[in-house]
Amino acid sequence: MFSDAVKGLPTEPKSVPKSVYLERQQRFLSQLTTSDLVIITTPPEAVRSNDVTYPYRTSSDMLYFVGWTDPESVLIFHHDDSKWISHLFVQPKDTLKEIWEGRRPGAEGAKLGWSVDEASSIHDLEEHLDTFLSDCSTVHIRTGISTGIDSIVLSSIERRDRSRQHFGTGPVSLEDPSRRIAEMRLRKSPEEIELMRYAADVSSVAHELAMKASKDGISEYQLQAIIEGFFVYGGTSGWAYPSIVGCGENATILHYTVNESKCKGDEIILIDAGAEYKGYAADITRSWPIGGTFSDAQKEIYQIVLDAQEQAIAACRVGNPYNQPHEVARTVLAEGLIRLGIINQSLEEALDSQTGQLKNWYMHNTGHWLGLDVHDVGVYKPDG
Repeated sequence: MFSDAVKGLPTEPKSVPKSVYLERQQRFLSQLTTSDLVIITTPPEAVRSNDVTYPYRTSSDMLYFVGWTDPESVLIFHHDDSKWISHLFVQPKDTLKEIWEGRRPGAEGAKLGWSVDEASSIHDLEEHLDTFLSDCSTVHIRTGISTGIDSIVLSSIERRDRSRQHFGTGPVSLEDPSRRIAEMRLRKSPEEIELMRYAADVSSVAHELAMKASKDGISEYQLQAIIEGFFVYGGTSGWAYPSIVGCGENATILHYTVNESKCKGDEIILIDAGAEYKGYAADITRSWPIGGTFSDAQKEIYQIVLDAQEQAIAACRVGNPYNQPHEVARTVLAEGLIRLGIINQSLEEALDSQTGQLKNWYMHNTGHWLGLDVHDVGVYKPDG
């Protein structure tokens, strides 16, 4: 099944080159002052049960600036009075742990293979951090990811020791850099687009395989296994978000992830599933009849949704407001449901955000940003 399907995939795109990471760093740092300090933290590994952890996925900001994927890592940008220095703190080389858990680049490998000026063991972070903090005035950090580092930074800001009184050293303020980084991540480079396109290509083929396998009596989890199995077979790291595979009434639950029911031949299945490739997400939702043929009622609803999709895509044009595809889709859906007698209001009444009946059937947005996060960062309505 998979060996034939994978032949239809394009060649895997190249990884993001070092020059692109360096350009991102420079663009970000050009917005700061030389007395600023930037700390990019990563989440800790999460325990699934006893001594088993969940597969690790680092922070998207770490991926964006250096492409580092291993746990126990921190990226720091500091200014040395002449230039900005990027310093990555990583797990040190450890022969015993590498035998059990896999190879580590260590500090030496990180400095050679990644877009950073310096690299050190994560065990040396606190010593370096004390120095960096004493030389800065504002710390740029997203709190709530690493409680240990948060504590060190807040303690440094609150410190009222003799050194601060005599020399005025140490930070006095804290700022979340997320807004600045989000605006950078919102606009995708050609390299990012290629990675996203490949994730979408793999996801598309996976959906097609699930369509071909659909039949009366198949289980939601069996279709999930086909889709997620091909995600990996196609060269991605797996799913970008938990797959939604719902037959019949289950398809009406927006974030249904139980995926344990058997499907009947006369039901519609909805699958919302996308792969992640080198950190970048795809997000595809499709519906089809398990038995291969729509009933008349199913066909009527499906046609309305298809019309809404096609007209929303047609509204995706440079210069149009972000929400125009959504408003176009809402209008087409409302018109269709009025025509079928499901909505008994006028079009204007049906579209009202407070009292309109459309919201009973369509209560969410038509799209969202996509990138290193499946619901990617960036302000939707900067002008309100």
